[in-house]
Amino acid sequence: MAEKHTIVLIPGDGIGLEVSQAVVAVLNAADAPLTYEERHAGLIALDDGHDVLPAGTLDAVRRHKLALKGPCTTPVGKGFTSVNVQLRQKLNLHAAIRPVRSLAGVPTRYQDVDLVIFRENTEGLYSGIENEITPGVVTSLKVATEAACTRIARAAFEYARKRGRKKITVFHKANIMKQSDGLFLRCVQRVAEGFTDIVHDALIIDAGCMRLVQDPSRFDILLMENFYGDVISDLAAGLVGGLGVVPGANVGDAAAVFEAVHGSAPDIAGKNIANPLALLMSAVMMLNHMHETRGDERCKQAAERIKTAYNRALGDGCKTADLGGCLGTSQFADAVIERL
Repeated sequence: MAEKHTIVLIPGDGIGLEVSQAVVAVLNAADAPLTYEERHAGLIALDDGHDVLPAGTLDAVRRHKLALKGPCTTPVGKGFTSVNVQLRQKLNLHAAIRPVRSLAGVPTRYQDVDLVIFRENTEGLYSGIENEITPGVVTSLKVATEAACTRIARAAFEYARKRGRKKITVFHKANIMKQSDGLFLRCVQRVAEGFTDIVHDALIIDAGCMRLVQDPSRFDILLMENFYGDVISDLAAGLVGGLGVVPGANVGDAAAVFEAVHGSAPDIAGKNIANPLALLMSAVMMLNHMHETRGDERCKQAAERIKTAYNRALGDGCKTADLGGCLGTSQFADAVIERL
């Protein structure tokens, strides 16, 4: 029997447990060459007496280099650092990648969206460096380094070349933040000189937002720093039906975490009504990443089968309630499995 790859499965909490179970069922049915080491994060880890991101979970991801993660709750206002932020910082997952595309059977006002957002994941305003200068006066420091700006630019151009993408657009605010965003633009320009087959341009982010909602089909890859990427990726998700139909990846040099970027929705947890599609699409991204980095053709085959199956299921009207259908979490997984 051919060897399988062990990945870390972090189900999360809330609806994470249900959508993770559904996704694993599809992966197994598609003969994905995977075994799973389950680890916890979020409220489940906290209830077990650990931090929201236990050291054992981090160690497992470092060891296996791949994780599939469901949504995790970070308690608000209790001094806990976000699970997602900790993963990105402690594993140096510098590139957040979020493909956004229109899906047949998902009702939206746009039907021709097919873009990818590249977000720098480690610095910017999200460095969390804040100081109260004097009572009532607070400053937040936006960090930009040449190394990180160059690294995310190179990742975006390499991705474009591998995937046959033709254009990269940088969203920025260098007219106001001349040094930090100016550095970002200069680094992109230098990297672009080595990728003459890829067209690139830049837009001030407010004008870019307007053009994005006017006609998203004019964009291919969007490249930006941390804070802008956080906002724009959710805006773009709204163009195709919401976070429930958009996958996400956080990729570094030594590890990668693929995740559903939507919340844990504790109000509907345990009711078998959550949509597992975002996590399933993230699993397809993971399999394609494994094919590229490990050369295992079985991963690519499983990814193609799953993608074809969920596209067919959606086209046949098999949808969960958030997309206007009537299927439950496990029933949607069954519909995808039937179409493998």
